[in-house]
Formats: sequence, C-alpha cells, structure tokens
Amino acid sequence: MAYPMEGLPQQITIYEVGPRDGLQNESSVVPVEVKAEFIDRLADAGHKVIEATSFVHPKWVPQLADADELLTRLDRRPGVRYPVLVPNQRGLDRALDLGVEEIAIFASATETFAAKNLNRSLESQFGMFEPVVARALDNGVKVRAYVSMCFGDPWEGPTPIQQVVTVGERLLGLGCHELSLGDTTGVGTPGHVTALIRALGRPERLAVHFHDTYGQALGNTLAALRAGVTTVDASTGGIGGCPYAESATGNLATEDLVWMLHGLGIETGLDLDKLVATSTWLAGLLGRPSPSRVVQALSKG
Repeated sequence: MAYPMEGLPQQITIYEVGPRDGLQNESSVVPVEVKAEFIDRLADAGHKVIEATSFVHPKWVPQLADADELLTRLDRRPGVRYPVLVPNQRGLDRALDLGVEEIAIFASATETFAAKNLNRSLESQFGMFEPVVARALDNGVKVRAYVSMCFGDPWEGPTPIQQVVTVGERLLGLGCHELSLGDTTGVGTPGHVTALIRALGRPERLAVHFHDTYGQALGNTLAALRAGVTTVDASTGGIGGCPYAESATGNLATEDLVWMLHGLGIETGLDLDKLVATSTWLAGLLGRPSPSRVVQALSKG
C-alpha cells in the first residue's frame, strides 16, 4: 500500500552504480563474466541507467582492469543506458573506440581530495576535464559530472556550500548535462542537503549520491526529492565505497531506496523481488551478506 506525500515527484530515475562504484572497492577480483551477468540482471530488473565500469588505469583500480572486455561482453538492451567513468583523455580514447555513448567525469569539491584522488589542485582539475568534455561532446557523447566531498571532507571538515556551488557551476558550464552531488563520507544531513540544492538551483540538472555511513542516506534522499531532484544514485545491495577515502562506507542500497519510494507511491520502473534476488546472488559470490536492510529482511523469507 502506497501513502504519497505532498511535494514529491511522481517518478524518479535511479542511476545504478553497483557495477562500477559498488565493485571498485572489492579486494578480490570479480570475474568479468560475473560482472556481465550482474549488469544483465540489473537490466532485467528494470534499470534504465547502469554505470557499467570505469576506464581508470588498472594500477589505481585493479578491480576494473577488464573494462574493455566487459563492454564487449555486454548484451545491450534497447532503452538502457550504459555510461562509464572516464578520468582523462586516455580513458576517453578507450571509451570512444568501444562506441560508448555516455561518460562521467569525477571532480572534487575540496583541495585535499583533489590532490589525493586526482593528483591535481582544486583549480587545476578543470584543466584536465576541459579537453575531455569538449572532445566527448564533439563526438556526440553525453557527459555527467560527479562532485565528491560535497558535504564534508575527512581532512578538511565541513565543505562550504559556496565552494561546492563554484565547482558545480564550472562543470555545468563545460557542457556536462548532469551534476551528481556526492556525500562521499556520508556526513550530510537533510537540512544541509536542502541548503546545497537551493544554492545550486536547477534541480532538474542535479542528481544525488549518498553514502550511508551515518544512516542518513534515505533521509537525505527524501530531502533532495522535496527540493526538486529526480535522479538518485544507488548501488544494488548497498555495496561500494571509495578507495581514496577510508571513511567512505557503502552506497545507498537500491533496494532500500525502492522500498521507500514505492511506499510513497513514486514510480521507479524497478522490480524489487528481482533486485533482492540479484543482491542475494552477488552476496553469495562475494562471500558476505548484503548490507541492505531490505535485502536482509526479504531474503530471509
């Protein structure tokens, strides 16, 4: 039974990040055939956007060293988007060679994380992104921009809202079609989320990417929906984290998000039973239970 609340959208897009952001932090390498099946199961459950992998250098994220092979194995379904993360020009070359139609870049809202994750300063990161975005757009490829540490940085503390706005506006100004606001260490709270979205404006161009470190991901998502955002990043089973920030625990679980949204009468297009079955299957392969509360509750039955 659904009980709608006023001020919320009727439908949202769930941007599934499990195959990329979810698996990138796994210590043991997941076979490419498992990754391909994972993505196919997600499409079968109704996902229309599945971030498949990343063209980062294998030295930095060994788990995703098979990106080229994975994309050649994918059974691409009509109407499903399969974006990939591209860190630099070399990554874009690989993506273009494989016919990728949508990419994402990964920026930082703080000086310290830009240095640790990108080996750039807060300012010089844009010099790395500009040619990548420009060439992608010239080739008809859409570009999404992630911004990490939007709410707080473990080395610098709370991130000033205006600092996030400045970074976000510059990325949108480069031609990125969407800006995903990342709570990398999960320190955000609903009021902070509301304030940041209002400061940025244009909620139709924004997405939110919450980690559940302090149990705030669902509350923060509800605040974002109230502020007009209609795209939410999530990871099936709640797997994932960030290899460059030890305090970044798992992503918002897709199943937990779907349970809340369906209870609010918000359409997602997703089959919760199939998602739970997929997470249970993946948890068995990873050798540990899913951190998703909904998966834990429903799989016991």
